[in-house]
Amino acid sequence: MEIKVLGPGCAKCKATADLIARVSAETGTPVTVEKIEDMRQIVGYGVMTTPAVVIGEKVVHKGSVPSHDQVKAWIGA
Repeated sequence: MEIKVLGPGCAKCKATADLIARVSAETGTPVTVEKIEDMRQIVGYGVMTTPAVVIGEKVVHKGSVPSHDQVKAWIGA
């Protein structure tokens, strides 16, 4: 599964990517996390508040660090 984290590289963006990787490791679900920091690409997803999370080219979360349970639900664990 490929998950994209959209954001300019701020602390919340890094925390979001780290959380996704941690939940993936905890559940044994293989996930590839791609960080997108280019503002043109971010705006191309219609995102104006970061961090944002994209799964299957669909924005599933934006504006805050997601919860542990949200990430678990997204990766189907």
